Amino acid sequence: MNTGENAEALRKIIDFIRKVSLLILFLHFYVYCYRAFDEWGLTHKIVRGILERIGNTGLFSDFQFSKLGALLLLIVSLVGSKGKKDEKLKLLTALRYFIVGLIIYTVSYLLLSMEASVQVLAGIYMTVTGIGYLLILHGGSLLSRIIRNRLNTDVFNKLQETFPQEERLLENEFSINLPAKYNLKGRVRQSWINFINPFRALLVVGTPGAGKSYFVVRHVITQHIAKGFSMFIYDFKFDDLSIIAYNAFLKNKHRYKVEPKFYVIDFDNIYHRCNPLYPESMTDITDATESSRTIMLGLNREWIKKAGDFFVESPINFLTGIIWYLRKYKNGKYCTLPHCIELMQMPYDQLFPVLRTEPEIEVLINPFVTAYINGAMEQLEGQIASAKITMARLASPKLYYVLTGNDFTLDVNNPGDPKIVCVGNNPQKTQVYGAVLSLYVARMLKLVNQKDKLKSSLIFDEFPTIYIGGVSGIEGTIATARGNKVATVLAVQDISQLRKDYGKESADVIFNIVGNVISGQVLGDTAKTLSERFGKIMQERESLSINASDTSVSKSTQLESAIPASTISSLSSGEFVGSVADNPEQKIELKNFHCEIINDHAALKAEADAYVPIPKPREVTAKEIEENYLRIKEDVLMIIESEMERIYETPELAHLLIVRD
Repeated sequence: MNTGENAEALRKIIDFIRKVSLLILFLHFYVYCYRAFDEWGLTHKIVRGILERIGNTGLFSDFQFSKLGALLLLIVSLVGSKGKKDEKLKLLTALRYFIVGLIIYTVSYLLLSMEASVQVLAGIYMTVTGIGYLLILHGGSLLSRIIRNRLNTDVFNKLQETFPQEERLLENEFSINLPAKYNLKGRVRQSWINFINPFRALLVVGTPGAGKSYFVVRHVITQHIAKGFSMFIYDFKFDDLSIIAYNAFLKNKHRYKVEPKFYVIDFDNIYHRCNPLYPESMTDITDATESSRTIMLGLNREWIKKAGDFFVESPINFLTGIIWYLRKYKNGKYCTLPHCIELMQMPYDQLFPVLRTEPEIEVLINPFVTAYINGAMEQLEGQIASAKITMARLASPKLYYVLTGNDFTLDVNNPGDPKIVCVGNNPQKTQVYGAVLSLYVARMLKLVNQKDKLKSSLIFDEFPTIYIGGVSGIEGTIATARGNKVATVLAVQDISQLRKDYGKESADVIFNIVGNVISGQVLGDTAKTLSERFGKIMQERESLSINASDTSVSKSTQLESAIPASTISSLSSGEFVGSVADNPEQKIELKNFHCEIINDHAALKAEADAYVPIPKPREVTAKEIEENYLRIKEDVLMIIESEMERIYETPELAHLLIVRD
């Protein structure tokens, strides 16, 4: 037991052993340098008699015996000594003193063979041997002061933050499986990231360069096409993802029961044409309302935070009336977005009577008609001009050409006509193209989220660059489409980006309802939110206590973040953290992961080098595009002229004409 009495007794024993060591060393000097002591007059017959008796023990039978005995006793005394600990002391410093002293102490006898007087040799020998003895003593004392109980040298606590991860490959007909490797207490182990239920949505987060597309999204595309999924891809930087999808389609199209068709929407290089407002899909005026809201909020992102405001809802209602009028006119023959844009540019005294011929939209346009009749032009312009000016940004011949065609419909998971559809954006024209593509996506979501359809995969790269709101938007799709086998993949750079473009409430809902999350390097609030989502694990903690005679290390365990925000903020490209969702029939106990995804870079490069470019169905000439642009304008003029003529010639419709005071 470490009592005060025992510590005092130990010190006394050590002091006694050291004194005996010094006594033996002094007797060694006296015996083997006796002639010098005699000449110095430092001898006595009593001392000589005592030494003769000690000599009978054999201690001085050899020159080295007594010297070695003194050294051994010194070392024994050093073993039991305890000096004040110093964390700055290094082992090398103490060993240097000890070894140098040991060498001097052991080889000093060679000095006695020098040619000199007895007194000089004795003086030199005793001095050098004493120096060696003192160096050994000093080095040994330093050794006793070194802190031997070192703390964990894992400065960034990486080893304590490791935890077991799923090492089994869990597959099913819908799963996405990514091979990976992870660190468990300093050992690298192989693992798998098993997204066995992609219908609960997958959120891919990471700053630019974190590897979202290269390590995750491309594998979602190739694996889902290989498993027979119909697919819709929003390709922000066309054709980065589209060319991967096309070549995966060529490789796996034989796996489908009904071979899908591959379509591309791109406004810069025209491939296919598609009318997102094609009449067969517009079954109710609410479809027109959702389409109007999507296109207007996509063009005016700041309106998202002003939902319900008079000057926000007015232009949306105005566009809704335009869309639904064209849907009803001649059974939707001219129901396209370009026709809507051109129709809303018509003079009020002609536009309003024409719109009033359709009873279903009269309630929508009455506020505008009343303002016009009463001469409230400032109010009217405030209500409508924002819609007209905003929509005028889309008045591009190429946009008009793509938006008025009917090469395919947006029901990508139609069992009789499956499709793989890629819509491409241009980062330099995001504000304009993004709004139109938002309309495509919104109409597609309503069509795919239906029963008895094929399994489908919806992939959105840089998701915040498009706007999909409303009940049937992305939130509703994630929440309700699981039963209809619709897998949604959202790639975003940061939750703050999502909050900026969708508003805080919608962004938080999207972020919280996804079942599968995989994140590369992210910063700030996103890292904190993810860290909280991944929960805590039991980790060891150590503390070091130093006092004058001893050191102690205490260890404890406590719950700490499994993946701290600081760790998420410093991930390298290819390193990912996340959590997977499971199924009732296929449970996963180890859902969280922190690993490095394994990509065969050489194989992927060889595959990319062999890619076949996406073919165009035909080359579209500038003349065709221009003729289509002019034809739309003529169609709208024809609608106005024919309807105004009908109103003038029909007495029952005369009340629709507007007479200003």
